[in-house]
Amino acid sequence: MKNKKRGKKTMWILTAVAVPILLIIVYFIIPFSPLKSDFEKAVYTEISTSGTSAEVFTSEEIKALPIPVKNYFETCGYIGTPKMTYMKAVYKNVDFLLSADKPSSKIDYTQYNFVKKPVRIAFINTSMFGIPFQGLDSYIGGKGGMKGVIAKTFTLFNETGTEMDIACLVTVLSECLIVPNIALQDYIVWESMDDTHAKAIISYYGITASGIFAFSENGEMLSFTTNDRWVIESNGTKTQIPWSILVGDYEEKNGIRQPTSFKAVWHYESGDSIYFDSNNSIIEYH
Repeated sequence: MKNKKRGKKTMWILTAVAVPILLIIVYFIIPFSPLKSDFEKAVYTEISTSGTSAEVFTSEEIKALPIPVKNYFETCGYIGTPKMTYMKAVYKNVDFLLSADKPSSKIDYTQYNFVKKPVRIAFINTSMFGIPFQGLDSYIGGKGGMKGVIAKTFTLFNETGTEMDIACLVTVLSECLIVPNIALQDYIVWESMDDTHAKAIISYYGITASGIFAFSENGEMLSFTTNDRWVIESNGTKTQIPWSILVGDYEEKNGIRQPTSFKAVWHYESGDSIYFDSNNSIIEYH
C-alpha cells in the first residue's frame, strides 16, 4: 500500500514538473509572440495610411540632384518605373553581433521603410542557447527605439531617447537610395561633392542628421557613412562612433538593379566591427 501511495505521489510530482516544462516548450515553438504582434500592428498601421502612388520616376525631377545620385537613378533603371510608397526587405540567416564582446549569431531580419514620412520598422528573430530572442527596431513619429526580448517575455533592453531618435533617423537616410522615392522627398536635402560622393541631410520632427554616400564610377551606391550614431554599452554608456553601411553584389530584378549584400559597420579606433552581414536580401516595393 505504501509503495502505491509513494508511486502516486511520485507521479503527481513528475506531472507537476513536466506540464509547465511542456507548456514552456510549446510557447517557444508556436509562432505567436507579443513583440512580433507589436511589430505587425505597427506595420499594418503605417501601410493603411501610406496611400498609393500612380507616379513614375522621371529624368526631370532628378536633374538637380548631385551627379552621382543622378547616375544611380539611371544606372539602376528607376527612370520610368512606378514610385513606391513603402519597401519590405527580408534578410535571412544574417551574421549578427549584438555587442562587440559577444560571439556572432544567425538572425532573420525583416524591415519596412515608408516614404511619406520617415518611418522604419524592423523585427529580429533568432535564439540564444535554444531560447527565442526577438528584437524590435523602430522609428515612428520621430521617436527611435530598440527593444530586445528573450523567451518572448523578458525584456533585456529597451533603448530610447534623443540619441536613439537621431540614430534611427540617420538609418532612414542611409537606406533612402534603396527606397529611392525617399531620396526625392522634401525632408532630404542633397549637397554635391564630386563625381562619386554626395552629402545628404535629413530633417524631420525638429531633428537633423546627415551622412555621405559613395558611389562607383558607373553609378552604383557603395556605402553611406555618418557620425550621427551612438554605441550603447551594456552599462548604459553612450559613445558617438562613425558608422557605415556597405552594399554590393548588384543584381537585376524586374528591370531594376538592386544590391543583394548589406553590411553595417562600427568604425572603432581599435578597428572596424561588422555587426550585420547579409548576402541574400530580398527587396519588394509597394
